[in-house]
Amino acid sequence: MGEHRSFWRWLTLPAAEPGTPQDYFARLPVIETPRLILRRATLRDAEDMYRYACDPEVARHVLWNAHTSVWETRAYIRFLLSQYRSGMPGSWVIVLRETNRVVGTIGYMNYSADHNTAELGYSLSRACWGQGLMTEALKAVLESAFRVLRLHRAEAMHFTDNPASGRVMEKCGMRHEGRLRGRICCKGVFRDVEMWGMLRSDWESLRNSECGIRNSEFRL
Repeated sequence: MGEHRSFWRWLTLPAAEPGTPQDYFARLPVIETPRLILRRATLRDAEDMYRYACDPEVARHVLWNAHTSVWETRAYIRFLLSQYRSGMPGSWVIVLRETNRVVGTIGYMNYSADHNTAELGYSLSRACWGQGLMTEALKAVLESAFRVLRLHRAEAMHFTDNPASGRVMEKCGMRHEGRLRGRICCKGVFRDVEMWGMLRSDWESLRNSECGIRNSEFRL
């Protein structure tokens, strides 16, 4: 219980709720956790991002290919900047507090206004695997998604041969909803994925049972 309370007391979310989902995606506010800072990307992050994005092992379980040059990384960051400008779903960079370096991304793959649902996705430097950092980041993003963006449902998928990603989702309280056969064509191959989801009611129940803390105890 003490560990959960420590995390939630560290978590910093914006005080003001966005006027619209487009406002939220446009400013994608800074989120702080005990070991991480989640913020919008800038072109200054290109070198850090390239260090892990060029790793074939990092690219193995995501839709994009390993970056072959820092110019390719800059092109991706420019895409994120265009998403911010247009108020479209985008990603935070994950900054490790200890080093102040970008070690990954996490954010929104898509958003449905009709159903008030969003899909989340993430990637992380191999040097940071197995340390609980992505669990920390995803838990904070789910908090922002339900509390600030006020989603009805958040969902995420991972390839069946990447069970570590499923463990991250499970630790954050998402529920496994089944396997979708041949759901994604990745690098020319149709692959099965595992679907995970969380409803607002799931998040509210989990937060209350894990933390037992009042809204007023969050640092806004």
